[in-house]
Amino acid sequence: MRQNTHDRYGSVARSLHWLTALIILTNIGLGLLANRLSMEALETKILLFSLHKTLGVMAFAVALTRILWALTQTRPAPLHPERRAETFLAETVHWVLYAAMLMVPLTGWIEHAATEGFAPILWPFGQNLPLVPKSPDFAEAMAQVHHVFAWMLMGAVALHVAGALKHAVIDRDSVLARMLRGAPAGKPLQQRHLRPALAAVAIFAAGTAFAIAPRDHDPQPAAALEQAASEWQVQDGTLGFSVVQMGAAVEGGFSDWTAAIEFDPDSGTGHVDVTINMASVTIGTVTDQAKGAEFFDVAQHPTATYSADIRPEGDGFVAEGPLDLKGQQVPVTLSFTLDIAQGTARMSGQAQMDRRDWNIGQGYDNESSVGFPVQLQVDLTATR
Repeated sequence: MRQNTHDRYGSVARSLHWLTALIILTNIGLGLLANRLSMEALETKILLFSLHKTLGVMAFAVALTRILWALTQTRPAPLHPERRAETFLAETVHWVLYAAMLMVPLTGWIEHAATEGFAPILWPFGQNLPLVPKSPDFAEAMAQVHHVFAWMLMGAVALHVAGALKHAVIDRDSVLARMLRGAPAGKPLQQRHLRPALAAVAIFAAGTAFAIAPRDHDPQPAAALEQAASEWQVQDGTLGFSVVQMGAAVEGGFSDWTAAIEFDPDSGTGHVDVTINMASVTIGTVTDQAKGAEFFDVAQHPTATYSADIRPEGDGFVAEGPLDLKGQQVPVTLSFTLDIAQGTARMSGQAQMDRRDWNIGQGYDNESSVGFPVQLQVDLTATR
């Protein structure tokens, strides 16, 4: 029998129940293992997170199918309606489970879409979601909500399993048998789901508030660099970079940097001194790892500097000089275009570097996880 009745679950409901259980339990294991795996096993960590995200999308689809099916079906009556507190708790746990089965994968999916690159979903339909902006702050907020909702899901699963075992071992009734083999049990009863549903809403509201509440131990932003004295004052600009990770381009950047620029428009020559606050780096979900000792080692090398002479070359210009990063000085040539009108200069430049020259990504001596080339992109507007 495919359809539910007042005293039994149909084959469709039972199949969706056990498929959902299998996916959720597998994905909980993948998520916990991936989180606890050290960065020294980056390739395995990325693979586990990719599997976790891919299975999460599947979990969302299966859960949505299950809920839509349940809405069209009769809900089998509780076997012990006289146990009001127990029945209320069971109903509340069911509502929390239904909500969590949707909200946990959805918040994780939104977090993934709001950030860049790390551990792609293993499917051909892209990594973005409509209306979800690329925003590190938004991604971090969704990560916190996803984390809290995941623990709520695990708690609800634990209560659900404990309740099923109680019915099977202590009460010795047919609650578990109804879901295992569709055994009939229970009598027709008018059920009221409003109060348990409202309780589940309150639980999720409290979980959301806890997830987004500011923490006293949240890291404070690094002190901003003082603006350098300059002949040309930078009004706005971006300092970004991209690197290939697991076959996909990942974009990052620095939000805090200063530039002291001397430039003669008549000769096309000049000099620039750039200071970069390395703690201001962002690169998707691996920002914290990028600041660590294996990569930028921000604790030991809080700033990087670039001192270069400017000269014309071809139809554009180049800035050429050493980039002092992580204690290593390596020459970098930045090619750029420049447009000056009415005292305002607009510049756009690129440079390609090799992360190994500065001992960035030590231990990742092949490109299977992190590529060697790093593309630097600079855009700025300055006034004289």
